[in-house]
Amino acid sequence: MTTGPTVYVVEDDAGMRDAVGLLLRSASFDVRSYSNAESFLNEVDCSEPICLLTDVRLPEMDGIALFRYLVGLGTEPAVVVITGHGDIPMAVAALKEGVVDFVEKPFDPAMLLDSVRDASRRAAASHERKVVAADIATRRASLTPRETDILALLMEGHPNKVIAGKLGMSIRTTEHHRARIMEKLGARSISHLIKMLLAIRR
Repeated sequence: MTTGPTVYVVEDDAGMRDAVGLLLRSASFDVRSYSNAESFLNEVDCSEPICLLTDVRLPEMDGIALFRYLVGLGTEPAVVVITGHGDIPMAVAALKEGVVDFVEKPFDPAMLLDSVRDASRRAAASHERKVVAADIATRRASLTPRETDILALLMEGHPNKVIAGKLGMSIRTTEHHRARIMEKLGARSISHLIKMLLAIRR
């Protein structure tokens, strides 16, 4: 049984790539390995959750540049960086930018697995947030123009009476539209509705 999202390993040293792959598979991870960033980018669907283990030192695009490129695509990659002693300042800077962890060579296998497990959980959570946000956006697109106007006023915290006055309709009609909005968006309460919509704005 595999654990969470696929772990992508980008490492130009064949021996290290094989050893890391073997370690991860022994911990029940599904692993796909690449010798450089370009081959990884050519093959991987970046709309899927990305849990990446990469060396800092790679030919052409290095591991940090790969992380930044993925972020630039609008993904939320969960990245663990393998680094040599001379690369630590670079890795620390990347950590501040959102890299999950960096592991210094020679690394402790147990520590590396812990870091990858953390990255795997983050990748899965990020993907779940995107799926939920896409579903909410689809539901929101089903609202009528009038319902959209009411929703905007609800998000500003206005009660039914104020909304009715602003839009020139009865309170009863406002309540009917509000109920339809709640139904379409699958919200249990106004607070739930607001939390849902605020979450997808982040």
